[in-house]
Amino acid sequence: MPIFTSTGEIDPFLHVSMTRGEKIYCESGAMVMMDSTLELKGKMTGGIGSAIMRRFANGESLFQQHIEATGGDGDCLLSPNMPGAIQILDIGERQYTLNDGAFVAATDKTEMKVRTQNIGNALFAGSGGFFVTETSGFGQVVVSGFGSMFQLDVEPGKDVIIDNTHVVCWDSRLRYEVSVTTGNNSGGGLGSMLGNIVNSAKSGEGIVLRFSGSGKICVCSRNRDSFASWVSKALGGSA
Repeated sequence: MPIFTSTGEIDPFLHVSMTRGEKIYCESGAMVMMDSTLELKGKMTGGIGSAIMRRFANGESLFQQHIEATGGDGDCLLSPNMPGAIQILDIGERQYTLNDGAFVAATDKTEMKVRTQNIGNALFAGSGGFFVTETSGFGQVVVSGFGSMFQLDVEPGKDVIIDNTHVVCWDSRLRYEVSVTTGNNSGGGLGSMLGNIVNSAKSGEGIVLRFSGSGKICVCSRNRDSFASWVSKALGGSA
């Protein structure tokens, strides 16, 4: 199986070492360097339907890069689109659901499958609209997050609440629900809903995801939307 290694502490490369006949696939534009023994092709993985669904689910390009060691052993360097850390995930016994823009690369025995989610999560979670991407198969999948990354362990009876813009991926066995507040949502009713919205506006947290069950979650330190807004304001102010 190809060997994935994260190299460097700040905006690391993904170093991939392959022996003849091995292959990987990655997001379009991820390849930085490769040995001449490797061959690069652009493919619409899974056909037009799957490609379009992945495009809606996590912002992937319709065409992915497929790299194969056709001329002998070789290495390549890949880089995610956004600056930040890289996490290499073992896929098989544990599968993951990926947030928007998290996918970087995967070994060829894995697959990115798209499924629908409930309408509430689709409208408010910001995690792929009506579609989300789940891993399947066996091997490794590489994800990236804006800024540094940290892996959390969720335990039964100890729910975890995370701002949705900081979630990179999560164990597919975990249950999650969308909330507009970090408080207790018990009681229900219109008044409770309005109170949650007001509290969310005051706290500045916006939409959060409440995870329960048993499994792992990868989170990143930076909020892409807030950073983009800051850059826009800074450029506007200097114009």
